[in-house]
Amino acid sequence: MARIYPLFSSSKGNSTFIGTEKEGVLIDCGVSFRQLSEVLALNNIPLSAIRAVFITHEHSDHTAGLAMLTKKTGMPVYGQKRTLQRLYEAGKIAPASNIIDMNGITIACGGSELSCFNTPHDTIQSCGYRIHTSDDKYCAVCTDLGHVTPEVDQALTGCRLVLIEANYDENMLRTGPYPLYLKERILSQNGHLSNNDCAVQVGRLIERGTTHFILGHLSQDNNRPDIAENTVKNSLSQYKFFKDYLLGVAPVKSSGGTVIF
Repeated sequence: MARIYPLFSSSKGNSTFIGTEKEGVLIDCGVSFRQLSEVLALNNIPLSAIRAVFITHEHSDHTAGLAMLTKKTGMPVYGQKRTLQRLYEAGKIAPASNIIDMNGITIACGGSELSCFNTPHDTIQSCGYRIHTSDDKYCAVCTDLGHVTPEVDQALTGCRLVLIEANYDENMLRTGPYPLYLKERILSQNGHLSNNDCAVQVGRLIERGTTHFILGHLSQDNNRPDIAENTVKNSLSQYKFFKDYLLGVAPVKSSGGTVIF
């Protein structure tokens, strides 16, 4: 049965496990090895169940624990070529770990098949992942993007569950304490998705049959879970919550819990 475990999700650290207590894959490792190990234990997932780690991009909130994870386990690291090169050259991937370029291919790993899609973000490369589980269900992890491109839209279409970014409330960001250059970066086409932009995409996906949504990568300075959830729900007045769709917010740090889809 397909399961997704949002282990960590915020602007300060991100990591998601997809699979079962026996095997699966990790999307990003943006927290320390100690923190990751603690939360895996809370979810009854042994470290040995992780068959590989798939990296979306090189920013530290997605890779902070990668060096120690690969040093401790030697597990393979998948991602886009330039991202992997930069991480390896920076010493963030242990030499014992194989690194595999995901561009244009589908990888069978941890009981699922995974492919990547490009996301527009202010980094050397950035991607999301579309996952086909062993029980023939599709899900996607899609964060860190300034806008939804046709490639992103196509990759998310047909998924039963999507973990999608709702990074900021625009009013909180514009009136908040961030310096102007940082506000402009977040608001840019290569920045992050706002709650409103996320809501538009969620509506499109419901029309095409997606039923499960997890809002992720919320800024702890420019957003709140209740604001993000209510913004999206209020835009979906033509649909009935619990009947037409399910919606939740990924925790900053999991205290144990999974989403079955």
